[in-house]
Amino acid sequence: MKLTILGGGGFRVPLVYHALLGDRGAGRITSVVLYDTDPSRLSAIAAVLRQQAAGLGHSDVDAAPLDPPVVTATTDLDEALRGADFIFSAIRVGGLEGRTVDERVALDLGVLGQETVGAGGIAYGLRTLPVAVQIAQRIAAVAPEAWTINFTNPAGMVTEAMIPYLGDRVIGICDSPSGLGRRAALALGVDPSTAFYDYAGLNHLGWLRGLRSGGADRLPELLQSTDALASFEEGRLFGVDWLRSLGSIPNEYLHYYYFARETLAAVQGVRQTRGTFLLEQQSAFYAETGQHPEQAFELWQKTRAERESTYMVESREVADAGERDERDMAAGGYEQVALSLMRAIAHNERASLILNVRNRGVLRHLDDDAVVEIPCTVDANGALPVTVSQLTDHQAGLVSAVKAVERATIEAATTASRATAVKAFAYHPLVDSVTVARSLLDTYVEQLPNLAYLRP
Repeated sequence: MKLTILGGGGFRVPLVYHALLGDRGAGRITSVVLYDTDPSRLSAIAAVLRQQAAGLGHSDVDAAPLDPPVVTATTDLDEALRGADFIFSAIRVGGLEGRTVDERVALDLGVLGQETVGAGGIAYGLRTLPVAVQIAQRIAAVAPEAWTINFTNPAGMVTEAMIPYLGDRVIGICDSPSGLGRRAALALGVDPSTAFYDYAGLNHLGWLRGLRSGGADRLPELLQSTDALASFEEGRLFGVDWLRSLGSIPNEYLHYYYFARETLAAVQGVRQTRGTFLLEQQSAFYAETGQHPEQAFELWQKTRAERESTYMVESREVADAGERDERDMAAGGYEQVALSLMRAIAHNERASLILNVRNRGVLRHLDDDAVVEIPCTVDANGALPVTVSQLTDHQAGLVSAVKAVERATIEAATTASRATAVKAFAYHPLVDSVTVARSLLDTYVEQLPNLAYLRP
């Protein structure tokens, strides 16, 4: 089978290839095509993958594959798409330079600007959605039978924008919900692979409301155990008392909502934003790999370890949550979710995964076509959402508000409407003023070339 990776020069592509190297099942991926608009980044990542295929990068795989997937690279989109069985979309329009603007503009106006949350997420969506729609149109024309697995953030918003062209053959993924479920199960001494996670919401805005194992919901037991809650990241991040008050365990990104004031102060107090850190770090990686391609994988490993250990560092500092658990970093992330999804579809291997799909009546507070993040049963027919408990009034209110933001952002991007873009910013719970919303849009348009379509 052929897998095409859009954004193939991206830093996290070797994680996907590592997962493919460990897949020894019948009918696995034999061809990987990397597509990117930046030839130098393509060259650097291709060098990393070659060294992985040669045995330098999968020492933790039980047995090296006899025939690693053949890797090719191209800057021609149609060439990359043609004949693909699966397409991973992992693009970053505007690069990390754009992300630094997303963050800094928001902070300068006194609001949070995280990559996918708040003003920063809206700006990211406004510059990403026009390109994502163009890609969806090309997939529909060139590879209509392919399954598209969307990694591109903001994942739920981008997936919803692609559905009119690709239907249910586009599915959004994120590793946050499965990571949360896994950590909660391990805290209870439950095998994560045997549990059912009653999880629902939007991408980066969901809650674990139940954890069923052995015919019983074990979440109340977890919430009652101070030691168990303190043993994993979300327990330390949100605090035992708040989790018990909620009666659920929020996705880590909800820290930006529940502790907005403290997180904003912490981010404003650091020397550089997360985007600036990653820009400097990855620019150095790509430059050094260009000079020393024979050390590509070693350089990538070193850079990745530093990247992962500093993930959401400001939120962890606010909560005094300490260092990230090495077990979380070693467990595999979105690449494992993608591989499980791909295998379930390709081989009709029934799987249960938390995915970004159309609601189809599961959450009564949202319409059928709203893309939500919920458990699904996956087989050769794709992903079908399963029944979960309904959102509480608090959860439904927040989800509905942010869904309105997502849809206003999609409308603004597809119609080039400044008025709708202002609404997207103003609707967000983390933006506290229409005046600030207008200033956010004006400043982003001024500083981000990809938003030229929204100029007055």
